[in-house]
Amino acid sequence: MKIEITSKIIDITPAIRERIESRFEKLERLQVPLITPHVIISKERLMYIVEATAGIPNGKLFAQAEHEDLYAAVTELGQKLERQLNRHTEKPLARRTAAGKEIPQPEPDEADA
Repeated sequence: MKIEITSKIIDITPAIRERIESRFEKLERLQVPLITPHVIISKERLMYIVEATAGIPNGKLFAQAEHEDLYAAVTELGQKLERQLNRHTEKPLARRTAAGKEIPQPEPDEADA
């Protein structure tokens, strides 16, 4: 998968690119195709800000993470995207199962009547 990585302040080293790609590989394990993932890295004062957008078949994912350490921010970003993707894949299943369940009514006993 080709991930577009943009940085406003720092140079993107091979180590940074590898960390971002490894986080997106974990998202691919959920078997939902990511369409044009884009990562933006910026820095404000002492904090690194990492933003990511990726299209999915029925919507769009967006996450933003801030941390003093760039690698920790990338890890946090990956976790946020993973939660969103899990929510996206599990939501239709939850709707279908909840609608199909019926609560069985207890049968009246003949002795009580």
